[in-house]
Amino acid sequence: MILMVVFALLSVTALADELPGRSYYSISPHVGSGQGTSYSITGSGRITGVRVWEAYNNYIYGIQLRYGYQWTDVTGREMGQMQEIELFDNEAIVQLSGKYAHYIQSLVFTTNLGRSLYAGQPTGHSFNMYPNNEKGELRFLSGRFRGAITSIGAHWGVVSETHQAPRKYY
Repeated sequence: MILMVVFALLSVTALADELPGRSYYSISPHVGSGQGTSYSITGSGRITGVRVWEAYNNYIYGIQLRYGYQWTDVTGREMGQMQEIELFDNEAIVQLSGKYAHYIQSLVFTTNLGRSLYAGQPTGHSFNMYPNNEKGELRFLSGRFRGAITSIGAHWGVVSETHQAPRKYY
């Protein structure tokens, strides 16, 4: 009898990973000095675009995300050259890497289709962020900025089909 109860509990535990509606969220800790004003770049649905401002092939000064067809406010400053990537249908950001010192020196956003957005100067300490779950994707960014971006952290999760914002292009 005890063996059957143990087997039943193990079966339920194994099946729990497959239950619909279960959340698969993880956080990649912040990197950088973390000085200045805090920020959080969030939206509804799947991220469909990223803009990054780099000044003189140096620090990362600003970041902006697009959810569905709506761009968020710019975090930091629109200073220097803007780098941009627009994601295809069913494309998601699955890795964020780069370099940091006092400021975030460079960022690389990589998608599940193998495309990347590169911005900044690759000098300093390396970092590599990705979701803990293979179905996870970038949901939002947080950190701090003072003139330029001083820290960044990534928040990962699974976007269900019912929560994906429709794409409209004008």
